[in-house]
Amino acid sequence: MTSPSPETSSTLLRSPADRTYPTHTRLPSAYNPLNSFVLAKGDQKHYQQQYGDMYYLRLEQLKPAVEEIAVEAWEGIQIAGELVHRVDRVLDVRQGELCWVAGTVYMDMPLKPNILDDISKDHWIAAPPPREKYLSPNGLDQIMLEDESGRLRLIGTPLQAQMLVTGCIIAVMGTENANGDFEVVDLKVPDLPRQPQRWERDEIESSLKKGKGGEGEKGTEGAKIAIVSGLGISGDEANSLTIDLFMEWILGEAAGEGEQEDASKISRLIIAGDSLAESSPIPSREELGKKANKKYGYDSSAYNPAPTAHLDSLLTTLLPSIPITLLPGASDPANVSMPQQPIHPAMFPHSRAYTAAPGSTDGPGWFDSVTNPWEGDVDGWRMMGTGGQPIDDVFKYVSGEDRIEMMERLLRWRCSAPTAPDTLWCYPFQDKDQFVIEECPHVYFVGNQLKFDTTVIDGPAGQSVRLIALPKFKETGQVVLLDADSLDVEIVQFDVFGAP
Repeated sequence: MTSPSPETSSTLLRSPADRTYPTHTRLPSAYNPLNSFVLAKGDQKHYQQQYGDMYYLRLEQLKPAVEEIAVEAWEGIQIAGELVHRVDRVLDVRQGELCWVAGTVYMDMPLKPNILDDISKDHWIAAPPPREKYLSPNGLDQIMLEDESGRLRLIGTPLQAQMLVTGCIIAVMGTENANGDFEVVDLKVPDLPRQPQRWERDEIESSLKKGKGGEGEKGTEGAKIAIVSGLGISGDEANSLTIDLFMEWILGEAAGEGEQEDASKISRLIIAGDSLAESSPIPSREELGKKANKKYGYDSSAYNPAPTAHLDSLLTTLLPSIPITLLPGASDPANVSMPQQPIHPAMFPHSRAYTAAPGSTDGPGWFDSVTNPWEGDVDGWRMMGTGGQPIDDVFKYVSGEDRIEMMERLLRWRCSAPTAPDTLWCYPFQDKDQFVIEECPHVYFVGNQLKFDTTVIDGPAGQSVRLIALPKFKETGQVVLLDADSLDVEIVQFDVFGAP
C-alpha cells in the first residue's frame, strides 16, 4: 500500500479554499422561425379536395425553373444534324423528332401501395407488413413523365444514372421511338434555388421595425446548436440513464470546468422528431371484445401517460437554461399526414409555461413546438429539417442506401416531400404546394436515420448547404453539435457502461 504524498496529505480534511469559481453564461440564440408549413385551423382546414391538383401546382411552380436550365443547356444543340427544339406539352411530342419537354415524374411500380386496391379488398383482413423497397425484382417498374395533357413512358441509359421518384419535376431531351416510348438522351432538374445571405431576413425585419430587435442579436460568435432526434422516451426508468447523462451535460452539471464552458456555448437545442417511443399496436376486434369495461371508461392498458410525462419533465428541466425547438415525428402525438402540425401544448402541462401565449405577436417562446417539416433562421442561418419520413419514403423507391445522396436529391428537386401524396400521406393543398423549396437553406437536417452522416454540397450560383443525417439517440446515444460560425459538425456520444 502506497502512502499519500506530502502534497496530497496536506489537502485532506482542510477548510474550503477561498477560490472563486467562474460563472458561465449561456450564449444567446438569434431565432426567427418561418411558418411555411402551418395549416389553417378549425373550419378553414378541409380534406374534400382532390390530391391530383397538388401535382399540377408543383409543376406550375417548378416548370419555369427547370425550363430555364434546359434552355441554357440545350438551346442550339444539334445531334446528327438535327436541331433540338422545345415542346410545351407531353402530348405534343412527335415520333422521330429531337425535342425536349418538362413534366412530373410518375413511377409505375407494381409493388407500390395502391389505395384503389386496398378499397377493393376486404376491410377486415390483416394489413400486409410494410415493404422495405418498392422496386420490382423482375424489372416491371416503369418511369413516366406526365403533365396536364397526358403521360409518356421514358426509357434510356441516362435514367439509370439518375435517382428519380414520383413527384419530382424534370426536363428530358430525346426522341419518341416507334413503340411510343421516349428515348432520353439527357435530363435536367431544377437544382438548388436562390440562397439568402446570412442575417438577410433578420436585417430586413429589423429595418422595418426600427430599433426593435437591433441587428437580429448578432452577438452569437462561438455559439453552437445542438441537434438530436429519436430520444424514444418510453417511460421505462431503465432506459432513461442515457437521457439523464445528456441532460446533465447540456446543463453544465457534468464533468469539469472545461466541459461546462463548452456547454455554455450551446445556444439552442433542436429535437428532430420521435421524442416518444413507438406506441403499442392497435388491438384487434377480438382483443377489444375480451376487455372488460373499466371504471369511467379509462383503461390503463390502452393508454400509458408515462412517456409524455417523462418528456414534459425533461423539457421542464432544460428550458430554464436553454431554448428548445421541438419537431414532431412518426411516433409522436401529432397528425400522421405531412406536414405534421406542432405537438399541442396540452401534452406538456409544465413546460408549456415557456411557450408563446396564444395569439401573441411578440414572436416565438423560449419553447417552440413547430411543424414537420420546419424551416427558420437560427443565428442568421436558414435551416430546414424534418423528422425523417420523406427520406424514409424516398428510400423505398431507389436501389441505393445512401441517405445523404437522397437528401441532396430532394434539395436539387426543390421539393421537401416529393412522394407526397402518392405514397406519403399529406394535406391536399389547393392554392400552392407548400413542399416546394423556394429558398435554399444553409443547413438541411433529417432525423431518425440509421447512422450519422454529413457532407457539404454546392449549387450552380454559389450556394453551399450542410447536410446532416441524424441518428436515433435511443440507439446510438449521439448528439450533433453545429458550429454557428463555420457550420462545422461534431458528434458527442453518451454511453452507459455495461448497457446492452
